[in-house]
Amino acid sequence: MQSQQSNDIILDAADISHVYHSAYVLDRVSLQTRRGEFLTILGESGSGKTTMLRIISGLETPTHATRLEINGANVLGVPASQRDCTTVFQSYALFPHMSVAENVAYGLRLRKVGKEEMSKRTEQALAMVRLDQKGDRRINQLSGGERQRVALARALVTRPSILLLDEPLGALDEKLRQDMQTELIDIHRSLGTTFIYITHSQEEALTMSDRIVLMRNGRIEQRGNPEDLFDRPCSRFAASFMGFENLLAARVLELVPDGSVAVDCGGARFRGFCADTKPLAAGQDVVIAIRAERISPIAGTNAAGSQDNVLPCAFQGQTYRGKYTDVTASSVAGPIRLRTWDRGNAQASFNAISCRVEDCVILSS
Repeated sequence: MQSQQSNDIILDAADISHVYHSAYVLDRVSLQTRRGEFLTILGESGSGKTTMLRIISGLETPTHATRLEINGANVLGVPASQRDCTTVFQSYALFPHMSVAENVAYGLRLRKVGKEEMSKRTEQALAMVRLDQKGDRRINQLSGGERQRVALARALVTRPSILLLDEPLGALDEKLRQDMQTELIDIHRSLGTTFIYITHSQEEALTMSDRIVLMRNGRIEQRGNPEDLFDRPCSRFAASFMGFENLLAARVLELVPDGSVAVDCGGARFRGFCADTKPLAAGQDVVIAIRAERISPIAGTNAAGSQDNVLPCAFQGQTYRGKYTDVTASSVAGPIRLRTWDRGNAQASFNAISCRVEDCVILSS
């Protein structure tokens, strides 16, 4: 069983540290990736995610590493060209003087692949990204999305064990970016290649990943599947980064036998669940994290006997955002933001909000 589990690990990085100008860009980061997994390393600028990718690819040498293995082979000190991984960059890095097909075949030519085999694999790669009819075109004749697909085909044609993608959709407009997300998911499923994807976009991470690693200041803040990070952040930073609009100050009243935590939130008794690894205690200051779309506006008289958390508040204003409307309200616990898709709802008619216990995450403040 142990041997089978270790054979399933295609990337094994342990205690990776990197110092730049006396500052730790990476601080003892350990990361394992399973064969065929779509892993996303997510984080804000300066979190260390791109440095981690460059170290995996061989474009950067770590200051310290206990272990760095790809497919069971030690790659510390091994040049990037000799590692079984390929990188797709945001800038595409395509050769403008070459045709689309020549760009895709470039890596095979460097590896001295035979002409017939090179032609066959180039055609297959172009068909995979739906550019098989544009192999003769020049790069400047393609749209931004087509150029991104050429870069993807060029990376995949060499059949690497790991495909590294460094914010490859960052330069695309919103509609094209969403289309490319779908294409990447389809390509990943059809090939079964391990993808390690770098992004600062929580939407990209949630849409495409099997698993997400959230980084902060050179360390891993949280890791888990998309549902874990979306619904159960383990820290105030993770909640804020993953889009929890409401972070309300509260104080622990008691730990409830069903596993929930009862807190005082502006004089109202709230219950929620704690995803923080640190144990909570009565009297401790905490934060309640609640997503705007998980909050419902109600009239105070409708709250009697409710099993949900209820907090009195007053309507302040609203912002129409097309697909939904953001509503703001004031309360003794602080400003509240809620979201509604019902355009016919009379937003100013409520005097309280409610949310389910399972939608409230209790975190150390």
